[in-house]
Amino acid sequence: MGSAAGETGYRRGAVRTVLLSSLLALAALGLVPAGAGAAENPWLNKRVLNIAHQGGEDEFPSNTLYAFRRSVRAGADMLELDVGVTRDNKVVVMHDTTVNRVTNGRGTVASHTLKQLRKLDAAYWFAPGRSDPYRHGLKARAYRLRGVATGKRKAPKGFKRSDFRVATLREVLRAFPHTPINIEVKGRTKQEETAEYVRNAEALAKVLKGTRRRDLIVTSFRQQAIDRFHALVPAIALAPGIDGATAWFSGGSPGAGVVAFQLPITYQLGTQTLAITTAENVARAHREGYAWHTWLSDDGESVATWRTLIDECVDGVMTARPVAFERLLRKHSAPPACG
Repeated sequence: MGSAAGETGYRRGAVRTVLLSSLLALAALGLVPAGAGAAENPWLNKRVLNIAHQGGEDEFPSNTLYAFRRSVRAGADMLELDVGVTRDNKVVVMHDTTVNRVTNGRGTVASHTLKQLRKLDAAYWFAPGRSDPYRHGLKARAYRLRGVATGKRKAPKGFKRSDFRVATLREVLRAFPHTPINIEVKGRTKQEETAEYVRNAEALAKVLKGTRRRDLIVTSFRQQAIDRFHALVPAIALAPGIDGATAWFSGGSPGAGVVAFQLPITYQLGTQTLAITTAENVARAHREGYAWHTWLSDDGESVATWRTLIDECVDGVMTARPVAFERLLRKHSAPPACG
């Protein structure tokens, strides 16, 4: 799922502060009475899923077909991506509100047509091997994939120029017909108003209406977007928004269609660091038939963090480093108690 920030400060999203406070306080206090449970869940009883967050944005250019192809070849079990809607109502794959951070363009996703987005280089600011691979202002040689999308540089062997452009969701679905995909609905205005989340959920529903795929999970920070999507395409699985997760932490249901929780490890509330992904919370989710996927955008990643999550029996890790995470998974499996 990842940070709710839609602008360049994608590691931290101030928009979540009010929305998350009640949820995380409940989790930290351990107010988790038994809920109603979920039906038989195909997202349980698997190995810990290597979920390539944005296709693995620390190792590959965020949300590009190139990133998705590379991460799957490296062993990723599932792709995580973000969708927004263009000016001409096309559902495209982009994390931020604007194209500024990752492309050679400027302005919001919603202010561009698909044709305009197609002309952009989605790997323009990607500098592999750096702690912040989208740091602007480096020497040109740092951006080793810059220019592939526009034909100024030859594509790596086995890839095409189009793999480095802004992709539509339909393209990703066609390219990965047998790879599970997690789809997060974003809002695209600076204020990220609920109404826009809902409109984008409706646009996503049009793309997925009638699909026979059952290896998709749709999520959003705004519960209203998830509820609207579910009303239109009830067959596709969900992860709850803030309201649904809050309801579950207080003893209720996270909502219809929910198969997994997708939450951070911790949340900073004032001077308090609240623990969200804990062995106890994961165990409760499992008892009630829900999977648990942890995103790391705010907590940072390390081998030690990954090992802890695996030992806590999480069902999936949304990692920005799927190649490195896969190496760990081959050496460090979940303990027998997680079975």
